[in-house]
Amino acid sequence: MAATVTGAGGRGSAENPAHGRRCRTARLDLVPVGMSDAASLLRVFTDSDVRRYLLDGDTVSTDWVAEEIRASTRRFEAGAGGLWVVRRRDQAPIIGFAGFREFFDPPEPQLLYGLLPQYWGEGLATEAATAACEFAFHTLGWSEIRAAIDVPNTASRSVLVRLGFVPDRTTDDGTAFYVLGRDAARLQVVGGFATGT
Repeated sequence: MAATVTGAGGRGSAENPAHGRRCRTARLDLVPVGMSDAASLLRVFTDSDVRRYLLDGDTVSTDWVAEEIRASTRRFEAGAGGLWVVRRRDQAPIIGFAGFREFFDPPEPQLLYGLLPQYWGEGLATEAATAACEFAFHTLGWSEIRAAIDVPNTASRSVLVRLGFVPDRTTDDGTAFYVLGRDAARLQVVGGFATGT
């Protein structure tokens, strides 16, 4: 799957080239989250199947989603990774999110993705995660990407393994940490864009 990164709507700038970037794959459009996406993101983040392994029981409200959007915008403006809404290229509705969010103390950016259940099993999470990783490696210049999942979350583990993530450690609370080095990624750069293998 090829992923391309393009400017979006003039929201990027020479000082902060990452801000406002869109990612496009064979089947998906990923656009930086904005306040107009809040209701759709709330629907994704509060879906019981999506929530099962996500955010360790944090209360997700309209205010929480609005703050996540603001935090993502700040990260993009600072030249770091934020969150994108995910849409199928042939459909308008938001079907999920992908990108990077800070977790832990001290804050550490982690790959994060989630799709509404009706879009599971089609390889779309892998496609969205590939686009996010391509952006981090080739646009932001990251040397590695980290992700954390609950041990029972075998679907997310499969996505990470397909991308080349390797286990780093597992904590007593059942959180498995993974890392993907730029050189170990199962992404082939073709014409400046990433293709999953």
